[in-house]
Amino acid sequence: MMNSASASRARALVPAAAAAAAAEPAQYLTFMLAGETFAIGILAIKEIISYTSLTTVPMMPPCVRGVINLRGAVVPVMDLQSRFGKPSSEPTKRTCIVIVEVETQGERQDIGIVVDAVNEVLDIPAEEIEPPPSFGARIRPDFICGMGKVRGRFVILLNLEHVLSIDEIQSLQGMSGAAIAD
Repeated sequence: MMNSASASRARALVPAAAAAAAAEPAQYLTFMLAGETFAIGILAIKEIISYTSLTTVPMMPPCVRGVINLRGAVVPVMDLQSRFGKPSSEPTKRTCIVIVEVETQGERQDIGIVVDAVNEVLDIPAEEIEPPPSFGARIRPDFICGMGKVRGRFVILLNLEHVLSIDEIQSLQGMSGAAIAD
């Protein structure tokens, strides 16, 4: 049984432990896209596979390159370059597909994202993350959750929930379908 002094010490440790956990650096996978360094939190990543041929699906928005068969599951593969409004990169020997898990409409879904090259996993402390720029970014501000400072350079931390928003991508598909019908 805990006496009152022990209980108050235990209560004092809880906020200290929470503060220590918040101060711990978060881990991010860094990767390249058209010469720029981006990162996503490793907790969203399921695996990294080498680039393979994709099955194209008719009437998909341009940012969806196709689908792959991943151990019996159909996984859509998104082209981040196209999603950012830029021309797609041609696959090379270093091109990879990063399989991430995102929540859409209350369900977890695996989505592949094509990257030019995977770099490394980095610890980025919270105090080394700046808010996203309000202007001047080459991608939509809502796609960026922060700018991590690593070795004197900035790494763009992506907000996967916005970048891979299934609802928004489906609305793009509707717009491209309407353009085809015109």
